[in-house]
Amino acid sequence: MTRTSFISALVAAGAALSSAATAQAAIIDLTIDGGDAVFLAGRTDVVIPLASAPWGGPGTYLSRHGSPTPEEVQETLPPFISVSGGDVIRAADPAVGGINFFNGDGPPYYGPGGSGGAGSNLAPLDGISGYKGPEGPLAGVFLDASIPSSGPAPATLDFTGSGLGTDFLSLSPLLRQVFYIGDGVTSGGAFQTFIAPAGATRLFLGIPDGFGFDGHPGAYDDNDGAYRVRIGINEIPSIPLPGTLFLFGLGAALIAARRRR
Repeated sequence: MTRTSFISALVAAGAALSSAATAQAAIIDLTIDGGDAVFLAGRTDVVIPLASAPWGGPGTYLSRHGSPTPEEVQETLPPFISVSGGDVIRAADPAVGGINFFNGDGPPYYGPGGSGGAGSNLAPLDGISGYKGPEGPLAGVFLDASIPSSGPAPATLDFTGSGLGTDFLSLSPLLRQVFYIGDGVTSGGAFQTFIAPAGATRLFLGIPDGFGFDGHPGAYDDNDGAYRVRIGINEIPSIPLPGTLFLFGLGAALIAARRRR
């Protein structure tokens, strides 16, 4: 090796070490509301009408009930965290709060694992993929900095028993490809890892819903409640202590009540 190539190799190695050292590591607590539609991730071009008003332009709309629901929930853009390609994401369920997917206020409430139903099969919406798997779980979608309102949607991942299932250890979804997160652990209690694809800048977290959890996305206007999740970016998200869990629950209840006013 010549001196020049040796120096070049050192520079490249140093750059790689610097990049690894600057990869973000964080633990973030988020509230997921019943109206947080994963199919609206990144859709800052959409004006969401009041629950009592019809949808109108641009793009494809979420479906709603034909008459008012007791909850009259307005769909909401799902929350997101900033990520970079290659980041390793883990989720923890502190078992605080819950969402009811069915017409009528009150229980039963379900956490990130969803309603426990046999399966959901939802179509893509604009540039975001469909969803196939357990009904109403916590789901995610990685996006770059653009609005995903044009272009073909990526293939829909299959999280049913005949597909990927929900007991995988690691998953590397594409940009704009909705994926199952659930409670974030395997049946054996191991953390599942979700790898951010190249170009990713944001991870959105929300709910995949539709009438009967099938067909066109929508039916969020009867989803009351909220729950908390803890997300680790290149970190393992430990479950909060009992006293902190109480504060989690209080915060989730207050946020859900505020959003429904």
